[in-house]
Amino acid sequence: MKRMEWIRRLMRVVEESDIDTLEVSRFGTRVRISKSPAVQVVGTAGGSSAVAPANAPPPAAGSGEAASRSTGESAAATEEVELSGLTDESVAEITSPMVGTFYRSPAPDAPPYVEVGDRIVEGQTLCILEAMKLMNELESDVAGVVREIAVQNAEPVEYGEILFRIERDGTG
Repeated sequence: MKRMEWIRRLMRVVEESDIDTLEVSRFGTRVRISKSPAVQVVGTAGGSSAVAPANAPPPAAGSGEAASRSTGESAAATEEVELSGLTDESVAEITSPMVGTFYRSPAPDAPPYVEVGDRIVEGQTLCILEAMKLMNELESDVAGVVREIAVQNAEPVEYGEILFRIERDGTG
């Protein structure tokens, strides 16, 4: 329990100060706390994220349609849906804000947050990125249709790696 107290104190220090990011290594444990948004969407401003411990209850899935799908890996999820005829401005590339592990659903037996072809809204959770045993929800900063999921479930990802391509609303 002392470790959690230490982390909570670090979070308060960051919250109450003017610093944006704090990274501390202590006895083999490394903690990074940042006020900055964790989501990066190429071509749009800003981003958002939520951090929750691995044992937190899963958030509600994006759409009823996505929630009713089977939990199996969809072959279509990793295939690029027809993107010809779309301009660079009409497709948002959502990239990984960190090094971690990509998860399409909140739990192994839960349906994926999104599938290729799903219509999404701004702020909708797209996936979870696990880094240092913390589960980070990645939310969309654009509304539109998921045209590509570029990463397989449970695959490691690098900072800046493209995870999703979203056709923005009003462009297709």
